Amino acid sequence: MLAGNIYLFIQIQDLKKDSIRTRDEIQSEIDKVVESTTAVGASSRKHAEQLREELDRARRQALDAANSAAQRAKLDSAETAKRLENEQAQMQQKLSTDIGDVKQQAVTANTKIDSVSTDVTSVKGDVASTKGELEKTIAELKSVRGDLSGTNSLVATNGKELAALRRLGERNYTEFKLIKTKEPQRVGDIALLLKKTDPKKNKFTIEVRADDKSTEKRDRNINEPVQFYVAKAAQPYELVVNDVKKDQISGYLSTPKDRVPRN
Repeated sequence: MLAGNIYLFIQIQDLKKDSIRTRDEIQSEIDKVVESTTAVGASSRKHAEQLREELDRARRQALDAANSAAQRAKLDSAETAKRLENEQAQMQQKLSTDIGDVKQQAVTANTKIDSVSTDVTSVKGDVASTKGELEKTIAELKSVRGDLSGTNSLVATNGKELAALRRLGERNYTEFKLIKTKEPQRVGDIALLLKKTDPKKNKFTIEVRADDKSTEKRDRNINEPVQFYVAKAAQPYELVVNDVKKDQISGYLSTPKDRVPRN
């Protein structure tokens, strides 16, 4: 029993030592944890203070920016209002000027209209007179039988009557003055060669060259249609001589407007 008691006593002493050692180790760990926690807390408090300072600074900057923006907006608003006022005044001035110009133009236009009305009335009178003279001249034109069977033509004997024929617009007219030469002369799209003239009898002989063919018209009278066909027109060409002199004739060539080839 004594030996057992001694063994137990020794075991108890060892347990006490282990317990003390363990407690010291735990206390050391606790001290470390407390120290670490204290350091982290201090760092967190410092970081929080920095964040608060940055937040306050940002709030002050935002407030300053807002105040500055409001002040600028107020100034811009005043400038805009002044600019708009000036533009409105300029537009009003321009509008007044434009209205004055329009009134002046209206007066001028009315004057011009009155003048044009007078001119139109005068022109109408001239047109009516010219139309009357034209109708009278056309009525005086003679319908002469041509040298082709079954054809009659209105013949102009002077410049006034030729102008009346042109006004009708039914045919084309080309005036010419032809002298006696050895070579044919071009008149419109044909060629003419004066062979002989007889001023006393108002007769002439002429050679017509068209479509590479030559046709002689002998002893023709003035104001008599000399008619002939060409391949490119269904209606005949007409040659009218109004004046015969020695080795010289003058008149006009009448050709159809519609150039429909002959069948």
